[in-house]
Amino acid sequence: MKLILAALAFTLTFAASAAVAEEAASPLSFNVSLTSDYRYRGLSQSRLDPALQGGADYAFANGFYLGTWASTIKWIKDAPFNGGANAEIDVYGGYKTEIASGLMLDFGALTYIYPGNDLNPRADTTEIYGALSFGPVTAKYSHSVTNLFGTADSKGSGYVDVSASFDIGGGFTVVPHVGYQRVKNTSAASYTDYSLTLNKDYAGFTFGAAYVGTNTDVYVGGPSLKNLGKDGLVVSVKKVF
Repeated sequence: MKLILAALAFTLTFAASAAVAEEAASPLSFNVSLTSDYRYRGLSQSRLDPALQGGADYAFANGFYLGTWASTIKWIKDAPFNGGANAEIDVYGGYKTEIASGLMLDFGALTYIYPGNDLNPRADTTEIYGALSFGPVTAKYSHSVTNLFGTADSKGSGYVDVSASFDIGGGFTVVPHVGYQRVKNTSAASYTDYSLTLNKDYAGFTFGAAYVGTNTDVYVGGPSLKNLGKDGLVVSVKKVF
């Protein structure tokens, strides 16, 4: 009887371990987050107000991936745009592979969709991108193959950035970042952004606090014309499942 119970216990343990391993290896993942301010390339997309975000990713075994992500926004409704979109939906796909020992290559395309926006030119934007990562450091370049976020005659704009992620123990990571957005044919709209983020993994959630800013005051929004690129603290919580 003891032998039978032991065998049964082993079988159940093995099955549970296999189920956990299968779940861990699942190519499909989801994420949801709440942030005090949706900053993208240093600029607030939510008029310095909170935003709700979420997405899904599918990673193929051969290195290809597909994903989508969405967030609430306010910038298209603000002057000078006065458009009609309340949300941003991103759709992307690419390929990631190791090209040398420890050197990772990631390239693909990403389309930003703003349902209901009636801007001319439209805010919808498509970029192609390429990134190299080695250890904790990643360098990336994104190139617009359409007009950039509603800016006329801006096809061919580029964004280059360098970031890193350092594990400092105890579930904490530090993420420094600096980037430069070049807006083709509109040099006054080009700018540098920077951030320093501290993340903490706890109870299945990632809590973040970031100091974010830019060197521009050209981008404004809301009735009081808030500076959307001003330095500020952004806090967030994220769950991946």
